[in-house]
Amino acid sequence: MIRNWRTAALGTVRTLGTARTARTARGRSAPVTYGLITLCCLLFLLSPAAGLNPAYGTGEELLAAQRAHFRRWGVIPAELFEDSPGSALTPATALFVHGSWVHLLGNMLFLYVFGAMTEERMGRLQFALFYLGCGYLALLGYAGANAHSQQSLVGASGAISAILGAFLFLFPHARVTSLLPFLFFLPLRFPAWVVLPFWAALQWLAAGRAGDGPGVAYLAHLVGFGLGFVFAWVRFGRTTRVRSVPVAAPEGEKQP
Repeated sequence: MIRNWRTAALGTVRTLGTARTARTARGRSAPVTYGLITLCCLLFLLSPAAGLNPAYGTGEELLAAQRAHFRRWGVIPAELFEDSPGSALTPATALFVHGSWVHLLGNMLFLYVFGAMTEERMGRLQFALFYLGCGYLALLGYAGANAHSQQSLVGASGAISAILGAFLFLFPHARVTSLLPFLFFLPLRFPAWVVLPFWAALQWLAAGRAGDGPGVAYLAHLVGFGLGFVFAWVRFGRTTRVRSVPVAAPEGEKQP
């Protein structure tokens, strides 16, 4: 199984997130973002990947159920381009499947941090279509580049990477709190135009070293990030971008 969100920043930069507009800080909701988080969490808890449902058994029986679950709902590149309507839907279903607790929580953290502001800027319907469309194309792009792979690909990271790309264009000066291991995990704030291109560069370097097999679909991250940035540029390029983010008490500042 290819777990589709292990950001290369995990171990180099871990973003906890202070990017919030004043409107969000005052409690304005982002229903699509929070709905996606809730849906992904519920589906994970009900799946064998969570390991909580005794109906799936334990040990080898549980592992077999997990493999079957990933193959049913995930993308298998070698099967995607066959004449099968079911396979064509898997890049959409795979967006809501996660391989482990770490996989799920990492994805949902990034969606929570960057999704709300992006949704407010785009609008609910446009954001929902953007998320699904870019996520589908990101997984499709990875599958096309690894057309002979039999490994199942699951996770929302292609869609979330698209949100990061759009966020970079829309809010380049938004301050993002990051933890740097080589600085003893001190929380430091940098503008998005520093953090996100650095993250994308790490994905590019990691993609060049990645082989065909279980691991991280870095290429899907890059495709999603590029799609998100280009979409925001085309859709909002003639409108005024947010130059700064006035946050009196950023939510991320309260996190350990």
